[in-house]
Amino acid sequence: MCGGGSRTGRRVLAVVLAAGGSTRMGRPKQLAELDGRPLLAHVLAAVDAAPVDRGPGGLRSRPPVDRVVVALGGAADAVLERVDLGRAEPLVVEGWAAGMGHVLASTLAQAGDDWEAVVVLLGDQPLVPGGAVARVVEAWRAGAGPVVTATYGGRPGHPKLFDRRLLPDLLRLTGDTGARDLLATHPDRVHRVEVGDLGSDADVDVEADLVRVGHLLTTTNRRKP
Repeated sequence: MCGGGSRTGRRVLAVVLAAGGSTRMGRPKQLAELDGRPLLAHVLAAVDAAPVDRGPGGLRSRPPVDRVVVALGGAADAVLERVDLGRAEPLVVEGWAAGMGHVLASTLAQAGDDWEAVVVLLGDQPLVPGGAVARVVEAWRAGAGPVVTATYGGRPGHPKLFDRRLLPDLLRLTGDTGARDLLATHPDRVHRVEVGDLGSDADVDVEADLVRVGHLLTTTNRRKP
């Protein structure tokens, strides 16, 4: 489903959800070391490294995301002390234990209204590449939406982009389902963009996942020229 004409120049907000309590891992996974730096730092670095879409004739020079907010909750103090957030603005969410839906709604309610689309990433998916962010934003700027989701071999994943017209729906989110039910109810709103050739949306919930993702990261780095 297309959402209209070109949106070149309209501001895009990125929200990284990193407020969980890491109950399955038993320690703050935001701080778990992966390739010499905290897990969350990989996600934030990928957003910063998202390649610029220069458009026809190479005229554009702005990054795909204009502003980055990272939602914190569990272990927020430790994250602020130990993780280089780069240009991301930290936002500590009250009641973060209520779940991802609550965290996203609360973050958007506090983030202000200077954006026309929001890209949502998860703080425990360190292999999602900046190129995936760029692709979903490029699709939206070209008129896709109002939802654009990255897919990995055809399977929907993150990042997900939501046009501002869906803000009222996003602000009503509760619990731990995130926007899943919203997307399932209106599949015609969702435009898919394949990014599986760029990276992986493997997440980290337990120690074994950290080891597995570490191996994937090492393999990916070895393949780079």
